[in-house]
Amino acid sequence: QFSLDRIPRSREVRQSWISSVVTTLYSILYSLPLTYKRKPDLILCNGPGTCVPVCLSAFLLGLLRIKRTIIVYVESICRVETLSLSGKILYYFSDYFIVQWPDLKKKYPKSVYLGRIV
Repeated sequence: QFSLDRIPRSREVRQSWISSVVTTLYSILYSLPLTYKRKPDLILCNGPGTCVPVCLSAFLLGLLRIKRTIIVYVESICRVETLSLSGKILYYFSDYFIVQWPDLKKKYPKSVYLGRIV
């Protein structure tokens, strides 16, 4: 059994950085009641910026001692030398940060290298 929920995109392709702050905050505010309602045990996400507001909302619920959610972020296989913007943000908030290239593990010691898990 599962359910699907939609949240607004936090950033459009080629959207300016200034306006993306506003849309990301809107997505976080939209995600907060959703994560509060669902109270997930685990969030498994990869890549797209849409996962950032959901993960930050879940992280905030944990800080408020409402519900502790395990956040697992899998960086895209195409990120060989540097992290994506989502990865750079969630590196600090995730419980498990998985990379698919050994060079990224060297640069980001908190990460877990499991090989290619596509």
